Formats: sequence, structure tokens, C-alpha cells
Amino acid sequence: MEYLGTVQNDDAGTGNHPLEALRELKIDAPDERIRKKVLENWDHVAKPLDGMGRFESLTAQIGAILGTDELAVSGARKAVIIMCADNGIVEEGVSQSGREVTLAVVKNMAKQQSSVGKMAAKIGADTIPVDIGVSFQGEIAGVVNRKIRCGTRNFRKEPAMTQEEACRALYTGIEMVKDCRQKGYRLLATGEMGIGNTTTSSAVAASLLDCDVAEVTGRGAGLSDGKLIQKQQIIAEAIGKYQLRGAEPLQVLCTVGGFDIAGLAGVCIGGALFHVPIVLDGVISMVAALVAERIVPGTRAYLIPSHKGKEPAVEMLAAALGLEPVIDASMALGEGTGAVMMMALLDMVLCIYNNRTTFSDIEIAQYERFV
Repeated sequence: MEYLGTVQNDDAGTGNHPLEALRELKIDAPDERIRKKVLENWDHVAKPLDGMGRFESLTAQIGAILGTDELAVSGARKAVIIMCADNGIVEEGVSQSGREVTLAVVKNMAKQQSSVGKMAAKIGADTIPVDIGVSFQGEIAGVVNRKIRCGTRNFRKEPAMTQEEACRALYTGIEMVKDCRQKGYRLLATGEMGIGNTTTSSAVAASLLDCDVAEVTGRGAGLSDGKLIQKQQIIAEAIGKYQLRGAEPLQVLCTVGGFDIAGLAGVCIGGALFHVPIVLDGVISMVAALVAERIVPGTRAYLIPSHKGKEPAVEMLAAALGLEPVIDASMALGEGTGAVMMMALLDMVLCIYNNRTTFSDIEIAQYERFV
């Protein structure tokens, strides 16, 4: 894989990579032969054809990514990479909470006492919180320190980050996947923490999808009607001010995005480069996934959707990515909780696949596939 040598020679994660190197990354398609083999194996399981519905195609996608039809993922190492960062736009009152809440939750994550930590522990998954831009000087115990800056700038006044900062954040995500792969992780999920990130994600989504701001901007953690209108106006104002409709995805990311979104976009790209399936969480992760796909086409083939959150952007993002979330429960917690739920479902499905009872085992004729 060409990128491996590039990483080793260029001191990855320091921001020394030229933008051209990012744009020139080439993604190999997942192994179609393996995908078909997994589906064939499912047809031999003693059940109605397509009895496990979309889980059959999703597990076939995982096999194609990993390059094997022996899907021992349920017993392998898995983790949630949680990108944590503050957003300057919070100064404009777009959230009920202030920056101090980001730090408090991140500290709780480090102790595995947040929602995602408790859920991940239940299914044997690790949580890896990453400080990519928390507004706090110094290291946070139990958190991987990859801080780019103490939060982004207020995009109502100036672009949220420089191009160099955005590239550093992208490569941070790529490097996290590389490191996890070397440590034996076979399945990764995306998580995030950062007050104000439904504002940044809505701004990025509206720009990339070229749609009305109100279509993709929700209440976040619970804004009043008046505050929601203000949030939408601030986003629309910024998109117009910086002329972001039809702009390059990296420009959009730099201008109105967040370090968490950039880091997660890097995780998505890293999954494609290092052939690790990436389970997406909700709207923040899906915005990051669209950024990743627009910068490095082909990335989306390595992404596994999890759930439809409450934020209105989800359906449009899913359509743009060609993904269909499985869980529909109006969740809005974030942190990676929906992705962990999806990991648990995959564990259950794979226990059928990996310990499959075939039609020949029970001495009955196999169903024939006519279409």
C-alpha cells in the first residue's frame, strides 16, 4: 500500500504532508470475490434466503474489507475512536451548554463512565478518547493527546481553522486507524464529543449538500424555537459570507467545520487505506464521512452505517453516501453510542454466521435462489 511508506517517511500526524498528497490517495475497492463468498455462505445457513436481511450484505461488506470470509470479528479487538474538540461558534449562543461541558465529559470518558464507555465495556470494546482540540491547556489523564489547538475559531468572525490545521486533524484520524490496526483491532467505530458540533456539522452538511440550512439544522441538545432560528441564521450567514456552496470540501471543512469532524473524516479515510471496517455513529460521523468521501473518493465502501439520529441532516447525508442506517430509534446522544449498538448487533449476527448450521447438517434441501 503506497500510503504506508508515505506515512513512515513524512512524520505523519505533524501536518507536514502537502495537501496534494491527501488528494492523490487512491482507495482500493473491497474484495468483490470475498463479498460474494460471504453471501454464498449465508445462503447455506439453514434459514430462509436473505433471512437476516441487510445484515447479510453488511457482513459481506465487512468480509470484503477484511479480505476473508472467516469473519471472526465478534471475538476480535474492537474500539470506538472518540474525537473530542471545542468549537469557537459556541460563543454565539448556539448551544445550551458552554465549552466547560466538553472538558467535563471528556474526563468522564477517560474513566469509562460516560454513556459510550459503559456500553462499549458491555460488549468488550475499547474506547479511545482523543483530545484533538479541547479548550484546555495540558494533558487529560486517560486521553490520547493529539491537540491541534484549544478549540476552533468562531466561524461567524473568521474561518474555524487553517488549511494546515485541518490537514493535521485529517492525518491524526488516519494515524489513529493505522495504530489500531497494528495493535490488532479488526473493527472500529466513530465517536465524538464537543459542545456546538451540531452547528458545525449542519454548516458543513448544508454547504456540501447544497441545500437549505433549515433542512439540515436541528435543535442539538435541545434549543428553544428562537435559539434554533438564530442557529440557522448564523449558519446561513456564514455560508453566504464565505461562498461555501459548491466550494471544495476541504475549504468547507476549514471554514465552518470542527477538529472532531476533521479527525473523524481522517478515521474514515484511514479505514479505507488500511482495510478496517469503520462503523459510523450519527450525524457528526456522517458529515465527517461525506467530507472524507468528497476528498478521497472510494472511502464510503469501507463505512458501515449504524443509526438514524434525530438531527434532520441524517437522511440526506445517508442518501449522499449511499448508506442506509439500520437502527431507527430517534437517538441524539452521540459519543459513538449508536455505533456501539451496531457493533453489538453485528456480534449477534456473526454468531449465526461463524457457528452456522447448514441445510446439510439438518438433512433438508437448501432453498434455491431464483432472482
